This record gives sequence, C-alpha cells and structure tokens, in this order.
Amino acid sequence: MNPRRNLPVLYAIALLQGMVFYAPIASLYRQAAGLSLSQIALIEGASYLFCLAMELPWGMLADRIGYRRTMIACCGLYFLSKVVFWRAERFSAFLLERLLLSAALAGYSGVDESLIYLSCGEGDGHRAFGLYDAFGTAGLLLAAAVYSLCIGERYRLAALVTAASYAVALLLSLLLVEVRPRSRADAPTLRGFARLLRRTLRARRFLAFLLGFALFREAMQMVTVWLSQNQYLRCGMGASAVGVAYLAVTLLSLAGALSKRLTDALGEQRFAAACYLLAAACCTLLCVARAGWLSVLLVGLAAAAGALLRPYAATLCNRRADAALRATHLSIFALLQDSAAAASDLAFGRAADFSLNAALLLCAAACLAGWLYTRAAQNER
Repeated sequence: MNPRRNLPVLYAIALLQGMVFYAPIASLYRQAAGLSLSQIALIEGASYLFCLAMELPWGMLADRIGYRRTMIACCGLYFLSKVVFWRAERFSAFLLERLLLSAALAGYSGVDESLIYLSCGEGDGHRAFGLYDAFGTAGLLLAAAVYSLCIGERYRLAALVTAASYAVALLLSLLLVEVRPRSRADAPTLRGFARLLRRTLRARRFLAFLLGFALFREAMQMVTVWLSQNQYLRCGMGASAVGVAYLAVTLLSLAGALSKRLTDALGEQRFAAACYLLAAACCTLLCVARAGWLSVLLVGLAAAAGALLRPYAATLCNRRADAALRATHLSIFALLQDSAAAASDLAFGRAADFSLNAALLLCAAACLAGWLYTRAAQNER
C-alpha cells in the first residue's frame, strides 16, 4: 500500500487529539474533585519523571514491533487516560490518568515523526510536520470554542466529549500502514543503543542544537502559557480579556503550517535566525510593554515563532536519525532535550519568583542561545 495514505490519517488523529475540551478548566476540574494545588503539582512531577523513564524503552520497542503497532498502542493508552480522567474522583485515579498519558506521550515521541517522515519522504517532511502541528492546534482551538459556547461549567461533560474524540482517533489509527518492514537484523539491542548514544554525544555541534532548541522550546512554553497571564494582569486586563487573548495566541500558533514555505523562501539559516531572534525580541519587549493589545501581540508572535521552528527542528532530527533504528535514535534526542528542559524549567521558575521581568529576560537569553547553537549545527552539515 502507498504509505502516503498515512498523512491524512495522521492529520485527522492530530486534530482529534488536540480537541481537549476540558483544557480551559483542567486545574479547576481537579480541584472540583477534591485535589489541592500541591497534589496537582505532585502528580505533574511524577508524570514527568515517568515519561522520561519510558522514553528509551518505547523507542526500542517501536523499532522492534513497527511504528504502526506502536501508534495504535499509544492511541489506546491516550483513550484510556481520558476515560480514567472522566471518571476520576480521587488522587490515585488522577495519578493513574497522568501515568497513562505519560506512557502514551513517551511512546509517541519519535514514532509519529518517523511515520510522517517515511510516509512522505525527506523532501516533503518539513511541510508535513508543519501541517501535523497545525492540525493539533486547530483541534485545540475548536475544542476551546465548543467549550465556551456549549459546555460551560459542566466539567464532566467536557471530559466525556474529550474521551469520545480520542476514541475516534484510536479507530482511525487502525487505518495506518507500516512504512518499513522489519527484519531480525534491524532489531534494536542494548549494543545498538549504546552505539547510537555514543554517536550522538560525539556530534558536539548537533548535540548543542538539541540542547539549544530544548531551551528555546521551554522558554516559549514559559512565556506563552505561564508568564503571559501575569503580563496580562500587569497590563490591567480582566478575566474575559485574558480568555480572548488565549484564543488569539493559539490562533497565531497555526503559523507552523507555513514553516516549509518560509524556509524555502529565506533559506534555512536565515529562517532559523528570524524565528529565534523574533522570539528573543518579543520576550525583551514584554518587559516594558504595558498595553494589553501590545502584550497579546508580542506573546502571539513568540508563539508563532515557536510553531514555525518546531517542524524545522523535527526535520533536522530526522535527517540525523539512524535509518535502521530511527525511533530509538529519536528517543535518545528527546531524552537529552527533556533533561535540558527540566533543568531550564527550574531556572525559569526561580527567576519568576524574583520578578516577572527577570524570567522574561532569561527566556530571551535562552532564545539567543538556541540561535547560536542552531547556527553552529547548520554550519557543520
């Protein structure tokens, strides 16, 4: 069968799994069930550690059983996590939900990218990554609109509809076709993993790119999700205006679909530089911005820069990945990036405790570091 048929299926899955109808009230949902903020933070920390622990085993398993079967298994875990979330009423149930979700996320890491990359070929991979990311963002926007217009304070209904959306995604995953037949010679081993790890650690410039992009990715997450809300309040924006700002920023994240076109127009080096420097400039200007509309624009442009750069980074990683053990190699990349991200989150958090501007300036510095490391990796090729 033609592997290109995987692309519309993967786009549809991304759209459906982006439709988390309870996203606007995820914290309130848990608190309404009796969880405290400290318990929510404890669950988040445990799930993050579990995701890191599962990253490499999932990558090696995917190279052994195939990417199609791995995607189906992960879609199944995703669906189970949403069912548990819908029915959860105790700490243990919410913890189970996050562990199931972490297992699914770890399994997805590298496998969905491998399916996309091998289904369309290297030349179209960048464009396909951008569309895949954009469909996920579109699902999030659609779900937020439906929640605001139809669901409101019916929290359990929001969770039930989300579970239904993930059930359809699971059914669609059955339509995927395997992109590459497996052979015993290609089966992942600990020796093969060690070889890939050594190769990655020796490629110092590309390793710097991985760590630099991880810093940039976490900086954009910090600015667009957490620091932005404090910035809006500093500008005197009310709760309803903050909600509108969230939708506007999410809408600008659809810019990821243009990543390939802009890269072709500007060239890889200038495109990457534009994204990193735009994000750094936005973080810096937010320190002095006191108008609500300007703050929303700056946060939205930073979100757009992050959305544009993600497909490009995925393309670079897939170019470097070992063809025989692609999922394992991509899992190594992800593990290294997640480790850097965990350390950077601590630094961003400490800076935010000191002042909002200190955190914004640290995010700007992370963007500049990412640009320098990426330029070094580009010059190495």
